Amino acid sequence: MKINKTNAARLLDKAKIVYELIPYEVDENDLSAIHVAASLGEDINCVFKTLVLHGDKSGYFVCVIPGEHEVDLKLAAKASGNKKCDLIPLKELLPLTGYIRGGCSPIGMKKAFPTYIHETCLNFPYIYISAGQRGLQLKLNPKDLIKEVRAEVCALYAE
Repeated sequence: MKINKTNAARLLDKAKIVYELIPYEVDENDLSAIHVAASLGEDINCVFKTLVLHGDKSGYFVCVIPGEHEVDLKLAAKASGNKKCDLIPLKELLPLTGYIRGGCSPIGMKKAFPTYIHETCLNFPYIYISAGQRGLQLKLNPKDLIKEVRAEVCALYAE
């Protein structure tokens, strides 16, 4: 089965970053990272989801966190230099990033937004993130992801 490269994968190729494209079965009724981890047979803690937020001072920014957790808005605001922040409304996701829910990658958005990744990513030799479409994950070294999107590593939820 031929897997078509996504824009995120092409950007990793250009940056000479090693990764794997891993397909999985999409369930339109369950787009959660928990479903993705189960489909891949992987630990949920190494399957990360990409969230787009809007801060009162900085504007838009991206948080990448392990799939079964919720972002702590106070910690996200603090990390991004905001007093407060919220997840963007779903209808804004595609026009803002070029990605749809369940297929939003921190790599290759329409614009480069400040990106924050939860510190536990460094506990794994590789993590999974969306490749930019539903049904396809990128498996890569978290340090390569951090370098590629210039992410800041910080706490985005309370342990």
